[in-house]
Amino acid sequence: MSIPEQRGCPACKAACSTLFYLAAIVLLFLASGNIAAAQRPHGKDKPYALIFGTVWSPAGQPVYGVRVNIRNKDNKKHHWELYSDHNGEFALRVPAGAADYIVASSLKDSHLPKEMKLNDAPEITVHIDNDEREDIGLHLQ
Repeated sequence: MSIPEQRGCPACKAACSTLFYLAAIVLLFLASGNIAAAQRPHGKDKPYALIFGTVWSPAGQPVYGVRVNIRNKDNKKHHWELYSDHNGEFALRVPAGAADYIVASSLKDSHLPKEMKLNDAPEITVHIDNDEREDIGLHLQ
């Protein structure tokens, strides 16, 4: 079997060849940028502190579905809102650096069974110095 003879002027062939190589280079450049972005850890550039806690019932059991509000001590309104998981745990990354945070439970709109009659835990002040983990317990009453 013979290869069919290509027709066309040499200038057109050179232009097509050049465009093909340029397109290949552009695709390689774009792919390498995506690979570099995928290898760069997200959020690891900035230091952070971690507030980690557990919500406890009066009987000492972890409680699921309790709303936890966290705010900077200087603010009146809470800045972050999260819920305790099935182990009663919650965690929040906050900016590293010296700061005080107020952590409070809120049983209003929590995912608790109606037969559970509980009261909110007292507010806890958490002091962060730098990029550290602070563990706390919220004890419902």
